[in-house]
Amino acid sequence: MKGSETPYDVIVVGGGHAGCEAALAASRMGVKTLLITMSIPTIAQMSCNPAIGGPAKGHLVREIDALGGEMGLAIDETGIQFRMLNLSKGPAVWAPRAQADRLEYSVRMRCALESQKRLTIFQGMVTGVWLQGQKIGGVQTETGRHIAGRSVILTCGTFLNGLTHIGLDSFPAGRAGEFPAVGLTESLRDLGFEPGRLKTGTPPRVDGQSIDFSRMEVQHGDKEPRPFSWRTERIDIDQLPVYLTYTHNGTHDILASGLDRSPLYSGKIKGVGPRYCPSIEDKIVRFGEKDRHQIFLEPEGRRSSEYYVNGFATSLPEDVQIQALRTIPGMEEAAVTRLGYAIEYDFFPPTQLTPTLETKRIPCLFFAGQINGTSGYEEAAAQGLMAGINAVLKIRDEAPFLLDRSEAYIGVLIDDLATKGTNEPYRLFTSRAEYRLLLRQDNADLRLMNQGHRMDLIPDEIFARVEEKGAFIKQLLEEVHHIKPDLNIINPILENLGTTPLESRQSIFRLLKRPQVRMEDLRTISEIGKLMKLLGDLRKEIVEQVEIEVKYEGYFKRQREQVDRFKRMEERHIPENFAYDNISALSKEAREKLGQVRPVSLGQAARISGVSPADISVLTLYLEKASAA
Repeated sequence: MKGSETPYDVIVVGGGHAGCEAALAASRMGVKTLLITMSIPTIAQMSCNPAIGGPAKGHLVREIDALGGEMGLAIDETGIQFRMLNLSKGPAVWAPRAQADRLEYSVRMRCALESQKRLTIFQGMVTGVWLQGQKIGGVQTETGRHIAGRSVILTCGTFLNGLTHIGLDSFPAGRAGEFPAVGLTESLRDLGFEPGRLKTGTPPRVDGQSIDFSRMEVQHGDKEPRPFSWRTERIDIDQLPVYLTYTHNGTHDILASGLDRSPLYSGKIKGVGPRYCPSIEDKIVRFGEKDRHQIFLEPEGRRSSEYYVNGFATSLPEDVQIQALRTIPGMEEAAVTRLGYAIEYDFFPPTQLTPTLETKRIPCLFFAGQINGTSGYEEAAAQGLMAGINAVLKIRDEAPFLLDRSEAYIGVLIDDLATKGTNEPYRLFTSRAEYRLLLRQDNADLRLMNQGHRMDLIPDEIFARVEEKGAFIKQLLEEVHHIKPDLNIINPILENLGTTPLESRQSIFRLLKRPQVRMEDLRTISEIGKLMKLLGDLRKEIVEQVEIEVKYEGYFKRQREQVDRFKRMEERHIPENFAYDNISALSKEAREKLGQVRPVSLGQAARISGVSPADISVLTLYLEKASAA
């Protein structure tokens, strides 16, 4: 089957967070791109919580930005509260998070799409894909139109045969008030793909004018908010507060009274829900020993009186939702503007993908976002960006762009999906990253911006700035080894900081290893003061990097040694058509899993569930024999 129109280079299906990043990346790399969405007014809509970032998720946004993505810029311009989380812990888990103006964020991202050269937006429903020979040919819409594309990226979110539930009532919807996408799952199944079914949910929203905030704890944003994007000079806004309150046993009793009408507990919902973000009714069952749960009231926008009830995701009947909410301190008179609901949707287990997010079954067809079983705006956006880049590289017949687990959280995310798969909504955590000390949110520009620049997604002037920053960090690290201030200069400073004075001269490098000592404390030392003046507007970023490098030097050394061992395993490539079934020394499960995943390296093979260290030893031996032959 052939399309009757001039083909697009890349067709992106879906206007959510994955679709936006995929379409922008492809068009910015210079190819003719089409974004098809079921609703232009809801492009980049925040379907659930109005926030970006958090542990691991904030790391992803920083990496997306370093590679030239849009999410960081969009939240910087539309955020209404910014906080750096986990500052009382080590820098590996520091995480930026921002409350967003839900409507403004969507408008901001839509403007970026509409102003992008080589990018066309079309409102319609894709009901299937078709092939040109053995690879993708294009997509078909509900009106029967066939649109040709050299590469197609599916980013369908929760819309594939979406079914929403409130109590024992259910109705087809991709999210509340919007049609589901029908036909596409069936089209992909006919082409040999295996679908699955997942479930997620969202809490009710309430009118802020009906809430007594004086009975809640106030949480303000940071006094000096840090931008997500390295292209944003500063955040200078009046921030809105978030409010904290708690459920109690009375709330739980009311929730429990509705479990017989819960679609989750009555068996009506068949899809698997998120383990790490359970509904409130799931919490009271699974954590029955707890007498309260946190509830955050988060503003939906600067000009909206609506609040998102974070921590109260539910699909219980309407009467139970309202009655339970009104037991929570400060919410006794709460006016519910939107009910919470659960949604079931189709996904495609991601072991059907290569590490580029291209499907193994059909060349030039890519999946990104919740279609791969992930949850979260940030996980979706990261996949969309990588799929957009690799779709362009594929049609150019260039080497794919891959990030491994030692290079980026994006690498951890995609490797987990393609190697291990998922049978529940996948969420990224810092604990999933073996090398998280090296993959901090504060150094994503130093780690990845050269790659974004190479892909023509980062402008020359932005990349020049990060190169200058890297050079200054190197220079300052060298200097602090050599500067050894006189005792009569340094000891008063150390005594003032509450740390032991010196008996003999030591380098600034050694002094900075003390937890009490910061570079700013030493700026009165002439050599340090002169160096810090040279750093200009990059001073704060550079000093932070130097302090982290010095204070955690030993940990970094050990982790870099671990990375070296990891790299050696990753460099042991496995031929694409390697005959695992012919190796009888491998366990039956290993032969099955290896044949299904088709790992690209020995390292990836070792991370497959069901492949034992003994299997890896056997595989190593056979690879060595094959390379020697």
